[in-house]
Amino acid sequence: MTREDRLEIGGKSLNSRLFVGTGKLPNQLLPGVIAAAGTEVVTVALRRVDFRSPQENPLSYIPENVIVMPNTSGARDAGEAVKIARLAQAAGCGNWVKIEVITDQKYLLPDNEETVKATEILVQEGFVVLPYIMPDLIIARQLEEAGAAAVMPLGAPIGSNRGLRSREFLRILVEEINLPVIIDAGIGKPSEAAAAMEMGADAVLVNTAIATAGDPALMAGAFAAAVKAGREGYLAGPGPSSLYAAASSPLTGFLREVSK
Repeated sequence: MTREDRLEIGGKSLNSRLFVGTGKLPNQLLPGVIAAAGTEVVTVALRRVDFRSPQENPLSYIPENVIVMPNTSGARDAGEAVKIARLAQAAGCGNWVKIEVITDQKYLLPDNEETVKATEILVQEGFVVLPYIMPDLIIARQLEEAGAAAVMPLGAPIGSNRGLRSREFLRILVEEINLPVIIDAGIGKPSEAAAAMEMGADAVLVNTAIATAGDPALMAGAFAAAVKAGREGYLAGPGPSSLYAAASSPLTGFLREVSK
């Protein structure tokens, strides 16, 4: 990856295209995982933050040079999401926010309409808003018009480790949206992260796949390598595929000519 290939979001220029979620990681593992991932952006649920106890506060374990992006986990409508974002900013977490509005408690699918409402309000207040959505082109265009800094469509239901189940819809967003597309939720293996990047996604966010691995730091490093490889493969421009075989070396004439 060239030095010029950087991800620009909210006035920040990022080298790493791997974002890491902290929701399922024990606080003590955060420094090692963040270092192994080489990530520059981590998400934190505000309800996990306990300012009275540094040991229980994940913010105490995140390096100062890493962008903390609070998420609005637990919000059931736009009003609650806006309130959580404002509380996070007042608590010193900055102005980046990942909007999560979830009303479905079985599959934990995001409510796209309420997400758009929250985005419109928070953009007007100066937040850098990265909304988590079902991969819907019409909604993504509305978020673009509202001033979102990126869109974060799910690959599969959150926490499922099932991979890119919504691949075709993700591909449409990558091709049609003039915002960074960060694939969030469902990616379970480094190979799936590489596939997302090869498809043209600008970044991926991984939480469960790292947190539930036998060695989370080692898995974080594997994801970092996969994201880098996938991005370079995309930039290189893969060759065309074919239904038929095509020899990579000439097959005619050589052995017959030698035997004569």
